[in-house]
Amino acid sequence: MDRPIRNSAKALIIKDGKILVSKIDDNGEIYYVMPGGGQESEELLTEAVKREVAEEAGILIEPKSLKFVVEGLDGEPFHRVDLVFLCEYIGEIKNIKIQGDRNQVGLEWIAIDNLKTVLFYPSKLREPIIRFYHNEETEVYLS
Repeated sequence: MDRPIRNSAKALIIKDGKILVSKIDDNGEIYYVMPGGGQESEELLTEAVKREVAEEAGILIEPKSLKFVVEGLDGEPFHRVDLVFLCEYIGEIKNIKIQGDRNQVGLEWIAIDNLKTVLFYPSKLREPIIRFYHNEETEVYLS
């Protein structure tokens, strides 16, 4: 089967022991994802993550370093490659119209140690984010 590859730039934004997440309501099922989205043609990944976070969260960030690569083959009509950047929170963008993802119902700051207790996707990132936050060794590439 020949499926397109989709690169997605995601923002790992940590502030005061909490991670910024988009809250999604999928027909009553609540789950959380990191802000970010698809890379456009002629756009650097760091530019994509800044643009997506501004659009979805109304927040200005500065990408600092690539922390995780998550590759997924199942569950979607495309081959997904998520590139997760550790980002510095700069501040809110005034007078911006937020264009959240489909079914996005808000943003929340969730305590990093609580990632195990909520539906967070991709789920394979829960433990690595917690380990990273606690300065423990973790894998960068997750498939």
